[in-house]
Amino acid sequence: MTEAPPRPNQPVYLDNQATTRCDPRVVQVMLPYFSEEYGNPHSAEHVMGRKAEAAVETARAQVAALIGAEVREVIFTSGATESNNIAIKGAARFAASMGDPRRRVITVATEHKCVLEAAADLAAEGFEPVVLPVRPDGLLDPEVLREALAVPTLLVSVMAVNNETGVIQDIPGLAAIAKAAGALFHTDVAQATGKIPLDLTGWKVDLASVSGHKLYGPKGVGALFVRRRPRVRVAALFSGGGQERGLRSGTLPAMLIVGLGEACRLAAAEMAAEAERVGQLRLGLLERLRRDIPGIQVNGSFETRISGNLNVTFPGATATALMEAVPDLCVSTGSACSSAEVEPSYVLRALGLSDQEAARTLRIGIGRFTSPADIDYAAAALSAAHAACEAAPPDIKA
Repeated sequence: MTEAPPRPNQPVYLDNQATTRCDPRVVQVMLPYFSEEYGNPHSAEHVMGRKAEAAVETARAQVAALIGAEVREVIFTSGATESNNIAIKGAARFAASMGDPRRRVITVATEHKCVLEAAADLAAEGFEPVVLPVRPDGLLDPEVLREALAVPTLLVSVMAVNNETGVIQDIPGLAAIAKAAGALFHTDVAQATGKIPLDLTGWKVDLASVSGHKLYGPKGVGALFVRRRPRVRVAALFSGGGQERGLRSGTLPAMLIVGLGEACRLAAAEMAAEAERVGQLRLGLLERLRRDIPGIQVNGSFETRISGNLNVTFPGATATALMEAVPDLCVSTGSACSSAEVEPSYVLRALGLSDQEAARTLRIGIGRFTSPADIDYAAAALSAAHAACEAAPPDIKA
């Protein structure tokens, strides 16, 4: 039996699709805005407010540069969930208020829960949510989208990178299909920002959602891209002082926005080298797992996937048993946003996995602060835990 490795001094974190550590360089840039530069960025009549406003606008430019947008197309929000809701519900409601007869809203079975729920909520307002299937590799078939667009469609929403499998959709291609049919195109780029190059302007995307804590920035802040040319109109979800171009009211958290901006700046400078390093760590981990656990299966396209993601099904142990056997290893069974649900991942079901296979599946997220020693521990610990589970009596294997 494979021997268990020595326990590390602290937990080994391999759940970087759930959240990332706030980069210490980001924290340093944020700190003055908690205690020294604490002005309200909307108080432009005095120097403290103007300094905060300038910092916010610098961050807006940093976000825009990373995602391939104009500065004025970036709207700050509390995160991707809010951005997704504003984009989907806001676009649909504005169009309806203008007398647009189209009611179809198309999305995909593997989308983040907040996108699926936002589309479903619109059914009560007379819209027609349509959820398209994916292929076993996790990708949306362009012909399936074309067929769905035969019915006049208001909006299509497809996430750029899946939060469980790491699979990268062909956003430029899918957006072009949607635009040719006259539909708006929204993409959730929370898992893509800082991991792969983005060019929202060139891709003809109309709306896109960003999350700070997925790219080594702070939690509680994100952004919504709203195309200006041709102009995309979106109804606000709640009323207030009209900050953020009347679309998202509320006092902006300058410290969080500064952190998001710095995280985007760092990602723009380091993304290519980081993807190469992280990809090598992933490859090493997968090779060792395949050597020690024959029959282990990677879910979703391996070629079309961000460098830090592994979603693997184990042949002889449940994910729960493995995590209980290796409590110092931080991995997950799927989306952190659905963790309250004790049921198999709907994303894995959409790829064709059975409930039993999904129950034997772990999501492993390698990131900026993952070390070779972390990978060594993860490979040895999971291999030893799997061997122990296979050797256990049948009544306690699960």
